[in-house]
Amino acid sequence: MIFDLIKNRRSVFPVQYNNEPIAKGDIQRILEAANWAPTHKKTEPWRFKVLTGESKEKLGMFLSEKYMATETRPKQMKIKKLQENPKRAGAVIAICMQRDPKESVPEWEEVAAVAMAVQNMWLCCAALGIGCYWSSPGLISYMNEFFEMENGERCLGFFYMGHYDGDVPQVGRGAIEEKTVWLN
Repeated sequence: MIFDLIKNRRSVFPVQYNNEPIAKGDIQRILEAANWAPTHKKTEPWRFKVLTGESKEKLGMFLSEKYMATETRPKQMKIKKLQENPKRAGAVIAICMQRDPKESVPEWEEVAAVAMAVQNMWLCCAALGIGCYWSSPGLISYMNEFFEMENGERCLGFFYMGHYDGDVPQVGRGAIEEKTVWLN
């Protein structure tokens, strides 16, 4: 059963979402799944900021304004996408990493732990029939201007979530044999 869930997990983008709200209980369940990701030395570096309601629209405005202020030739299509994607989502979760102050593990392990937490979220969304997508625009480096972050915390992207209509396309993968070397 878990193998099928992993194989059928897909990116579902904000443009595909309908307007059906996501229940708070489902969001909490998704976050609880994230909390059970593997973590070396039990640092649990994942941090999440859940945006619903008006905060999604504020995020879109912040991102589009920051893009216009930092890009020498801003594209109108990208401005609109930055504004609209958060509004289309049932919820947006800012994916953050809190670096262990003792630096007891290499930073890449903290990033990997957060990525595993997001994978847990993604699989939980797939099981609940909720579409999702991890976006990591360059603008994440400015998120400390949008919401409060602790010392040593940084934003790694946004997890857009929304209900959708229809089926997601099936995709394939290259053969694992082409990516594996067996050593005896």
